[in-house]
Amino acid sequence: MAVPVIEVVGLGKTYRLGEVTVEALRDVTLSIGQGEFVAVMGSSGSGKSTLMNILGCLDRPTAGIYRLDGKDVAEMDKDALALVRSRKIGFVFQMYNLLPRMSAIENVELPMVYDAVPGADRRRRGREALGSVGILDREHHNPSQLSGGQQQRVAIARSIVNSPSLLLADEPTGNLDTAASDDIMGIFQRLNDERGITLVLVTHEPDIAQFAKRILRFRDGRLVSDEAVRDRRRADGDGHGTAGKEGTPAEDGGEAG
Repeated sequence: MAVPVIEVVGLGKTYRLGEVTVEALRDVTLSIGQGEFVAVMGSSGSGKSTLMNILGCLDRPTAGIYRLDGKDVAEMDKDALALVRSRKIGFVFQMYNLLPRMSAIENVELPMVYDAVPGADRRRRGREALGSVGILDREHHNPSQLSGGQQQRVAIARSIVNSPSLLLADEPTGNLDTAASDDIMGIFQRLNDERGITLVLVTHEPDIAQFAKRILRFRDGRLVSDEAVRDRRRADGDGHGTAGKEGTPAEDGGEAG
């Protein structure tokens, strides 16, 4: 049996705010296999962002076990965790987090700068990453010269430039209009389908969650449902979302919202 990419057992996270104790996660148990595309949903305060921080090795649980590719994350020291975040996990955020005075290609090259990758290799891999998300023609533009959707494409290129096996996206369409959101979800679907990248996406938008293959719903820190997507949305050739059964073309006139 294949080892899950993500396995959490009895996961809990408690914060203390003065004399108040907040249970952000309560006894969460789940696993995510290689090549899955999972959406995590829930209202504000449901625990979904706390879960993502733990899965991304940005925070530690106060209870339970988190195994990444079969390895107990609690046994990793700071250097090992930094290596995991650099090599194994890619991150995409709602706010893009691009450096404003650097061009698109320079932003994409940043993770490789930290890894001391030679300049020629950085430029080649950076351009390949930008090309894979359809924005190579903007490689010398600064973020202020790019639309929100274009900035998010650059952020995705940066997240995949080190060829991670796991991509974590926290509300990646939160600042985008419908068309740009569908374009971004189309990119995620291609990365999942063509490269086999395991993808976990936090969203509060039901129509965005329908691009995934599986939906986890959280409430009050607990996992309350775990269901396969029955009528999955697929991106058409332009990246726009259309409703249709998994594995079959969407009918004309499918909802693009």
